[in-house]
This record gives sequence, structure tokens and C-alpha cells, in this order.
Amino acid sequence: MLEPKHIAVIGGGIVGASSALALARSGQRVTLIEPDQPGGTQAASYGNGAFLSPASIIPMSMPGIWKKVPGYLLDPQGPLTIRWRYLARLAPWLVRFLYAGYSLEKVQRTAAVLWSLVGDSPSRHAALAESCGHPEMIHRDGLIYAYTDRAAFEEDALAWRLRRENGLVWHELSADELHELEPALGASYSFAAFVEAGGHCVDPGGFVAAIVAQAEREGITVRKANAKDFAFANGRLKAVLTDAGTIACDGAVIAAGVHSRSLAARAGDDIPLESERGYHVELANPSVTLRRPVMPVDGRMANIMTAGGLRASGQVELASIEAAPDWKRADILRDHLLRTYPALAASRADLRISRWYGHRPSTPDGLPVISRASASEDVIHAFGHGHIGLSAGPMTGELVASLVTRKTPPFDPAPFSAARFR
Repeated sequence: MLEPKHIAVIGGGIVGASSALALARSGQRVTLIEPDQPGGTQAASYGNGAFLSPASIIPMSMPGIWKKVPGYLLDPQGPLTIRWRYLARLAPWLVRFLYAGYSLEKVQRTAAVLWSLVGDSPSRHAALAESCGHPEMIHRDGLIYAYTDRAAFEEDALAWRLRRENGLVWHELSADELHELEPALGASYSFAAFVEAGGHCVDPGGFVAAIVAQAEREGITVRKANAKDFAFANGRLKAVLTDAGTIACDGAVIAAGVHSRSLAARAGDDIPLESERGYHVELANPSVTLRRPVMPVDGRMANIMTAGGLRASGQVELASIEAAPDWKRADILRDHLLRTYPALAASRADLRISRWYGHRPSTPDGLPVISRASASEDVIHAFGHGHIGLSAGPMTGELVASLVTRKTPPFDPAPFSAARFR
């Protein structure tokens, strides 16, 4: 049996928090390095759509998407937009992105790999929440994917076929069945796929904070610092260098979300990681209460009741981490909410609306990086989860713990290797 190690986990989002707790439970000494409040408003883990969906295995890049790129550049109202001024810098990532979805075989492989990460995410999250003393944060009463009609559903036939091939089960709902299940929906929606196995988190930021708090109770230390570099000697990690001093350690996990790229480079790997900037709006006093989370597929946004109210989360904006937010993207979500739920539009003048934006750390092939670093086997990559960070957090933590302890992982992590980008 290997001696316990001191592992520095860099990043306090859902992936870092899950990894820190899994490592503590595997007997390691853990220091979590995070410059801000775990689960705070600065984190993608705070502002995401809060879906825990086994259906979230469809990569962004699909066959034929290259035909749509000109439209993405020209349509400021679409669910995916690219800012012109950053196009040259984004070009290498975009070329890889288009190639990743070039053929059916490619996306079939990607979907199968993602299923291994999120296929059991609702039950895995429920168990994690229970172990942290907060079972109320995870609900498992299904997810509704709402369409205007069956013809619109059939336009997504490839995505649902990939889901079926990997074991997803859903129920098709007629207009009457849909509106009985969710009466607040407008009459323009007359068909839905109901994923009964789906779940959601009512407070994603609070959940991350609860995981970190439980990890502290189980022995980890939290250091408020910003990791900058590593110190190596003969290929072995000696310390993480931070803006608050040196933290000596035997191993490190890079789970810093979109900020992981520079750290990964320090560990020998050039990872094409970009931000898919996302937005949400939250209505603190909505005149409707959803019975279950809804994805109105024409808007490509998650609608869900959270601790803060009714949240609509979505949009993909490719630009730069440094670029100022375009709050028109949040307004698109607000306006779609008002169209989707007629009672909201009727009470629009009284709505209290907050807006948020953040950074989804995304690789061009739609798969995260969960593997040993090139410069040293003591450094583990755990980032690049794109749209599935919340859902994939607990399984990623288990994979990280298996890499550190050299125990048999729950499945083969080879597709997540950093080596695929060399």
C-alpha cells in the first residue's frame, strides 16, 4: 500500500472540491488552493444551469456545424456567437473544434466517453450531498426538454439517437401530458422528451461550499492563494508556488477551470483551452414556480428554480477571458423566459432580475483533460469540462483519486489524456 501523500488541489470549483474530498477520503493529506470563496459568484460552478443530466453527452461540435459558423458570426441574437475581433486568436481552436465533429464516428466516440462521466451523475450527486449533510440540495424528479412540436424534436434526431445508443431512457410527452407536467409553459410548446432519471442542484454555489466545508471537517486545509507555478527536482514535484508563499507538497491537481491553461503549460502540456462564456439571469420574485427544470430547446437554455429564484442559464460566446461581458446576451435569456412562461410577461414590471456571466473551460474536442502531466507524474490535470462541469464533478474527483493512489479507476481514463493534443 502506498504511503499517504500531501496533495495540493488548485481550484475550489466543483471539480476541485470533489477532488479534494475524494482524496481526503482516500487517506491523503490535502491542501485546497483557492483565491476566492469556494462556490462564490466568480466561479462557473456558481452560475451554471444546475442540470444534472445523463443526456448531457452531446458535444458542441457535430457533423455539419461548419456550415453554421458564418451565421454565428453574423447573428448577435443566436445561442452561439463569436466576437469578430477575437476571430484570429480563436482560429486554431475553432479549426480543432470543427474537426472534432467532422464525422458521425467521432461524435459517437465522444458521446460514449462523456456518458462514462455523467451517465450516473444524479445518483452520484445525491450520494455526495447526503455525505456532506445536505441531501436537500439535490433533487431527482426529472428534466423536461420542451419542443414546439414533434418536427422540431426530429431535427435533433441525431442527438437523441446518440443518447439512446448509450443507454438513456426518456418518455415522449404530448401537448396535454407536457402541460399537465409543467402548467407554466406557454402553449407554443406541444412536445417534450422527459428524462425521468435527470436531476438538478437547487444551489450550485452553496453545494460547492458545502463540499469544501465537509472536506475541511475530514481534514483538508484551505489556503487562500493564487497558484502561479511549480517547483520540480529531477521530474518530481516539490512545491506549488503561490502569490501567498510556497506550499511544499508531493503532488498537485490542476482544477482551476479556465485558468488552468498556464499552469498546465508549467507542467509540460500545451492544452488548447478556451472560455465558452456563458450567462444567466435570475428572477428573485417570479410569478411562476416550475415543478421541474425545463430546457426550452428553441432557446438552448436551462430554466430552473434555484435558491435565488427562477434561473435561465445558457448562451455560448467565444471571445476572450479579458473581454468585457456583453449583457445583451443575458437580456436574450430574459426575453426568452418572458416568451416561454406567459405569466412572467404579465408581471414583467414587478420582476427583480439579476445577471451573471462566467467562463466554461472548454477544449475543442468536447472532452475534459483528466490525466498525468508530461513534466511530472506528480501533477494531475482535471479541467476543461465545458458544459458538464457540475454533472461530471464527482466522477472526476474519483478519477483523480485513482490516479493519485494508483488504484484501478472506475473506467479507462485514456480518452481524457493530455497527450491527445501533442
